Amino acid sequence: MARLAQTAGLTDIQQEILSTVRDFVDKEIIPVATELEHRDEYPQAIVDGLKELGLFGLMIPEEYGGLGESLLTYALCVEEIARGWMSVSGIINTHFIVAYMLKQHGTQEQRDHFLPRMAAGDIRGAFSMSEPGLGSDVSAIASKAVKDGEEYVLNGQKMWLTNGGTSSLVAVLVRSDEGHPEGTAPHKSMTTFLVEKEPGFGEVRPGLTIPGKIDKMGYKGVDTTELIMDGLRIPADRVLGGVTGRGFYQMMDGVEVGRVNVAARGCGVAQRAFELGVRYAQQRHTFGKAIAQHQAIQFKLAEMATKVEAAHAMMVNAARKKDSGERNDLEAGMAKYLASEYCKEVVEDAFRIHGGYGFSKEYEIERLYREAPMLLIGEGTAEIQKMIIGRRLLEEYRFQG
Repeated sequence: MARLAQTAGLTDIQQEILSTVRDFVDKEIIPVATELEHRDEYPQAIVDGLKELGLFGLMIPEEYGGLGESLLTYALCVEEIARGWMSVSGIINTHFIVAYMLKQHGTQEQRDHFLPRMAAGDIRGAFSMSEPGLGSDVSAIASKAVKDGEEYVLNGQKMWLTNGGTSSLVAVLVRSDEGHPEGTAPHKSMTTFLVEKEPGFGEVRPGLTIPGKIDKMGYKGVDTTELIMDGLRIPADRVLGGVTGRGFYQMMDGVEVGRVNVAARGCGVAQRAFELGVRYAQQRHTFGKAIAQHQAIQFKLAEMATKVEAAHAMMVNAARKKDSGERNDLEAGMAKYLASEYCKEVVEDAFRIHGGYGFSKEYEIERLYREAPMLLIGEGTAEIQKMIIGRRLLEEYRFQG
């Protein structure tokens, strides 16, 4: 029988890329992931390996030194990497969102300046929308940019930056009232700034501070931080696309890519949980036979495998829709919602199959059990996905009465 979550219609190049990534995950990530995660240690050797494979330039066009691959190829690679350790997929996710936003919305000068070095992995990207006083309500952003000659002065506090410390380029969404009269809708008075900085913590450039890592329940290894701007001066040519007021739309376009990524991560973690569960069920014996021979466990394995397949299919559909150039917020929302919820359920079932051993840090399922909840909130909660899905359905099925 073939592995779960196979994808039909892939090219020879896509299959070769995935085979290479899968081999890297099996040899370089899975054997060390749990140990590094327990130490909350940044996986530098793994990141260096991804850089050598060219994965930081996977979706960046060939003219800028990247591989020019599709969102589908990227999502399938993320699925494989998350199967090994979800934190590693987080390291490349924000990088790809920023690269995608530059490719789609940046000026030619911005693309020429950043994309070749991003493709080589010499510049690592992060993006920032959230703030301490808001979660999914992006319209409530309080951080602000004020024009001062040929520069903008940025002030405010941002929250939940993945790669906040290790990145050297951050796409930051702030409010900018310049050219937008009072009463303008909030989403029309936001601008994305491309903020270059030194990697690390503390004051990483004048007016910009990365206080330190936020201690998390799971999703360790990758750094999650705050970002504090206090009189941060940014040249006007670092406004993404060169025009203010477009930041909300630029970020939402990037988030659609991010939601496909989170769906792919959910698929990868669920696949690994299934692998661990089905293996343990054949090794553990009770009442004179392997627990896999008990009907209750077989039912559980059947449900887990079905959820893995369903989530993978929806993720692939969302990626292909985006690659076709069509609007995919409905498909991305559905895929992110289903994959994250199913991931949580498959991981919990694998945890139950392990019994008391699943509660031990010696078993890999313990790590997955702490990682899965992040997917329920990353790139928008389940409730936000339902709102997006519901609104789009009403657009498509509008009753003409």
